[in-house]
This record gives sequence, structure tokens and C-alpha cells, in this order.
Amino acid sequence: MDELREKPEQPLHLPAPQDDRLQSLARTLAENPADNTSLTELGKAVGAGSRTPSRLLRNELGMTFSEWRTRLRIFHTFAPSPAGYDTTRTAYACGWSNSSLFIFIAAFTDIIGTTPGRYRAGRRGAERGS
Repeated sequence: MDELREKPEQPLHLPAPQDDRLQSLARTLAENPADNTSLTELGKAVGAGSRTPSRLLRNELGMTFSEWRTRLRIFHTFAPSPAGYDTTRTAYACGWSNSSLFIFIAAFTDIIGTTPGRYRAGRRGAERGS
């Protein structure tokens, strides 16, 4: 935890793909962010070759599938968090296992700029002040 560095909190940007095949893939993962199906298998399911989704993601969104899926999962952590879920339950619902909780916290902190607990506490404080 000492290695997690605070940085200014940032809004999460989840780029939306334009290609029909990527849109279908994005819908599939948005419905179940915990889905760990490989990009190759997801590509086959949407009618794309094994390299096409990877190439499209890099060209359209400027990131790898792993980077995009991580952002999608972090994006989906915002839905259950306000309902009072703790970090472990939120991480699990979004595709991280209990053994990778630290990875979830690190990814969340890297993308958002603060830990999930601090983010949630800040949101609760802001809601009370409204």
C-alpha cells in the first residue's frame, strides 16, 4: 500500500468504440464486467478474426484490450459502490478475485487518482453536503 501514490483525482473516461464488432464486444463485457473470456474468443463471438479486435482497439481507442477492459471494470465499480458495497465485494463483482484485490486497488488508484475507499468517502461527503 505504501507504493500507491496519491495524484489529483481524475474523471474516468471510458472511450466508446465505433466499429460494430467492438460495440458488440463492449456490450457483452458491460453486461458482465467480471467475464474473463479472452479477446480471441470475444472476437470470434462478434465475427472478427483473432487479430482484428486488438488492432481495432489500438487504432480506435489508443489502448490495448487489457487496458480497455481494466478501464471498463473500474468504470463499473462506480455503479455498486454508492450502494454501500465494500472494496472487496465491488472488486469481485467487476472481475477481480480476492487474491487480486491489491491489483484492483492499484488500477483504480492509477486511473482515478485515489483509492476506492477514499473515493467512496469523498462521494459520501459530497452527497451529505448537497
